[in-house]
Amino acid sequence: MPSGYILGFDFGLRRIGVAIGQTTTHTANPLETVRHAATPDWPAIERLVREWKPVLLLVGLPLGADGEETDMSRAARRFGADLNKRFELDVAYADERLTSHAAASRFTEQRASGNARRKDSARLDAVAAQIILENWLQSLDG
Repeated sequence: MPSGYILGFDFGLRRIGVAIGQTTTHTANPLETVRHAATPDWPAIERLVREWKPVLLLVGLPLGADGEETDMSRAARRFGADLNKRFELDVAYADERLTSHAAASRFTEQRASGNARRKDSARLDAVAAQIILENWLQSLDG
């Protein structure tokens, strides 16, 4: 794995959470949530790719409970293929089962500690992308 940044994506039909990770420290932080109407907000994603110059793009796969492909995981794979085609960067995929629940729990903890407000809930998808990316980076250690 080359050292540098990784952009992680939590793909959704209305929103796409984006996080940034570092291959050397194996840490990740939420960046933002971009629109996904009929198509993803490609100008916003392009801006992030230009700004961070990632060495890899990581897309979360919403697999079924038994690890089977779902309509959403197939849509996420199409999004990943589009990322690869547009930006000519390698794309990896990571199982994202349970990350939405973990993101909601993390957000609830942040609100309880005063570090987040209800209006910050738009960042929830970016936090989910952060968790996907953190889990993937940690899996490289094992």
